[in-house]
Amino acid sequence: MTNFIFIVADDLGYADIGCYGGRVPVSPVLDRLAANGLKYVNGYSNSPVCSPTRFALMTGRYQYWVRGASEEPMAANAKGNPELGLHPELPTLPSLLKEQGYHTALIGKWHLGYRPHFGPEKSGYMHHFGPMSGGVGYYSHTGRDQKPDLELDGEPYQEPGYLTDMISQRGAQYVRDRAADGQPFLLSLHYTAPHWPWETRAQGRIDPEVVKNISHLDGGNVETYQTMIREMDEGIGWIVDALTENGLLDDTLIIFTSDNGGERFSDNWPLVGGKMDLTEGGIRVPYIVHWPKGIRTPGASCDQHCLTMDWTATILDVAGAELPAGHTLDGMSMQPTFREPSRPFERPMYWRMKYRDQRALRLGDWKYLKIDEHEYLFNVVKDARERANQAKREPERLAAMREQYLHWAAQVPPVPEEARVSLIYTLADMPQR
Repeated sequence: MTNFIFIVADDLGYADIGCYGGRVPVSPVLDRLAANGLKYVNGYSNSPVCSPTRFALMTGRYQYWVRGASEEPMAANAKGNPELGLHPELPTLPSLLKEQGYHTALIGKWHLGYRPHFGPEKSGYMHHFGPMSGGVGYYSHTGRDQKPDLELDGEPYQEPGYLTDMISQRGAQYVRDRAADGQPFLLSLHYTAPHWPWETRAQGRIDPEVVKNISHLDGGNVETYQTMIREMDEGIGWIVDALTENGLLDDTLIIFTSDNGGERFSDNWPLVGGKMDLTEGGIRVPYIVHWPKGIRTPGASCDQHCLTMDWTATILDVAGAELPAGHTLDGMSMQPTFREPSRPFERPMYWRMKYRDQRALRLGDWKYLKIDEHEYLFNVVKDARERANQAKREPERLAAMREQYLHWAAQVPPVPEEARVSLIYTLADMPQR
């Protein structure tokens, strides 16, 4: 049986790592995985903000079916709310693999609802270590409310250390443990890096000023941000080493991506925008896939369009997992591209955001985009930077794509009026990006 490691970085920009054009070498491990695997250049997150993407990852469906995913993102108001979270009765990636005989673990960030109503073990994970909320201090391990946020297997937990390294070390040990007991596994490795606050291994201690406000609006710089990525990359190397040393690398499917586009210090070139935006910089993200046993042409780039939930469907497909009667996925398996990466198939992809009433549809080379009252049409193959609006030149295409979007939108639940948009910073804090 094939093992699975699904690695999710947090707020990583499209061009932050070397194999996607990074200007500073911070990702040698990920670059090697890409050189010996596949790199997807038309990969997207299900949302430009974190918790909605994670709902899609877990369910293999558009996140709009779950009420909690309409929060952009889920914040402190979700605590104690029985509606704002990943409901335990929903089939999930870990629950379906658990039924197939896999051991399942989430090491890292949850951000899919709070106790007593929600939790990793309620949705199929047999082991969990990490924070429950959206962002925590790397040394304090406290959330924005300055309260401890780490859990270990459902219980509050405290241990000193740099969180990125703690996640990596526990990930490597988990691989060794599964190698020892011979059980196939799903390891969801969900880093908080390189999400704020801007803290690195060299800091070595809790910064009391950062604890007061972990969104860290008055701190950080590009160099610190790049160091945080490099330290995450090193930790991924520890896990690859554990796989290699135990003879598991060849039949372990490793997927690496980000939950959304980059934030304030990220490099999204040539894309415009970032987190919270349905421009390409907010949703186009890296996808690196490494599976020596299953990839026919290692080192290739693949043009196939894909969303986060497609990789959930891919894992379930590879594992041969059976869906419950009457249950369907919105995700599509990418396994055919492992054999023929140069033969993409049609994959329309849809997004919506309450923030600025954003809508988007990517269909082939084209993208329909609405922000506030403005509509745009871009050929994102020729114009990935979305600067040459084709709406007036191709009004019939614009109308057809608008109509296709509206037809899709009528089939999913509407945006709840009470859903909240939580912005960490505005134009009052820093200029327009």
